[in-house]
Formats: sequence, structure tokens, C-alpha cells
Amino acid sequence: MSNTTAPVAASATPSGAFEFRQAKFTIGDVVKHRVFPFRGVVFDVDPVFDNTEEWLASIPEDVRPHKDQPFYHLLAENAETTYVAYVSEQNLLPDETGEPCRHPLLREMFMSPKRGVYRMKAMKPN
Repeated sequence: MSNTTAPVAASATPSGAFEFRQAKFTIGDVVKHRVFPFRGVVFDVDPVFDNTEEWLASIPEDVRPHKDQPFYHLLAENAETTYVAYVSEQNLLPDETGEPCRHPLLREMFMSPKRGVYRMKAMKPN
């Protein structure tokens, strides 16, 4: 994992107070899904769920993630294709294969990985 500061997730406790914790992964980290056979590079992090209720409802209730955790935007890949994925922290693990990712957008957004972490490219001024 990179040394970049990760976003902080806030969730309400039963007493109504907020509990804060740091996201486990940061932009540029290579991760894999805990259950499904895909991996990817984190390119954005939402401290808590920030997608549509329809998207969440499309996940079977018995495996539906809770909303008060970080969610990660991934440049994802599996054996057949590349795509963008939105995944809860509870379903991600570090990818420790050391293999580079092949997503075509990686070259646009990141520099080559260093010690398994991709570094974002500097934004060009307008």
C-alpha cells in the first residue's frame, strides 16, 4: 500500500456520535476482490457509499455491503476484459502478485508502478 494519506470514513455510533477510521487502501494501490476473480488499481475513494440506491439494491441482500465504509473506484480487470468497478472495502484485499495491471486507462492516469503501487500523473494546466 502507498504512503499517501487515505480518506477518512465516518459512521454514526448507536449513541449518535461519529466514529472515524482511515480507509485501508489509497489511490494507486493494486487490490483484488475477496470473492470474485478480478483485481484493479484504485483511482478514487469515497469515504462512504456514494452511488445510487438502485445500484445497491441490485446486489443480493445476503451479500450486500453496508454503506458506512469506504468504497473504491477501480480500473479493474479479469481474465477476459477490463472495466471500471465500484467495490466496498469489506470485499477488497491487497493484490500481492506483483504483476502489472493491463487496463488501458492506466497509462493516461498513472505512471509505472513502483514497489507495486501506481503513482498518479501530474495534471496538466489548461
